[in-house]
Amino acid sequence: MRCKARAYCGVDTSDDGGPPSALRVTLLFRSGGRAFKDEAAVTRVFQKVCARVAGCTVAAAHSDNATFCDQVRLLSATDVLISAHGAQMANMLFMDRNSSVMEFYPLGWRQRAGGGQFVYRWMADRAGMRHEGSWWDPNGEPCPRSPDILSCYKNRQIGHDEAYFAQWGARVFAAAKERQARSKAAPCNCS
Repeated sequence: MRCKARAYCGVDTSDDGGPPSALRVTLLFRSGGRAFKDEAAVTRVFQKVCARVAGCTVAAAHSDNATFCDQVRLLSATDVLISAHGAQMANMLFMDRNSSVMEFYPLGWRQRAGGGQFVYRWMADRAGMRHEGSWWDPNGEPCPRSPDILSCYKNRQIGHDEAYFAQWGARVFAAAKERQARSKAAPCNCS
């Protein structure tokens, strides 16, 4: 599927246009429920971590209003995807094998969402990628008693923990860079 989408959108996988040792990090933001409360703060954290890794670049994008081919191009040029849990993460299928995914959730999701919260972990595994873990926001007001309590938690925004994100990002970026040094992810072999 990744190869067919790349071919359809004219993505040349033989040369990504960047240096072979580049580590391409994408922050894929969403609006509304499960969006980050402070995108700028989250961006700054990962930019600081990236600045300590040779050849690392950070791109920030919104999934809203992006065409199919825009999404294919963006994720085809991503080694590490950082995103809140949501439908935009299905785009990870366009990333190279052995790339990494970091996933974020609002308060209450861990306790209320059941197995659905693992769908992108499973997808990454099936697509030959690495799901590098998840962060569940521990802060926020409790939802009122309601028969639809999951919707209350599902529609929340996500905070940030600068120290935790920096440590986690440093580990993931270093591991991704090490994998690149051993063997750059093979482009799609679509024959």
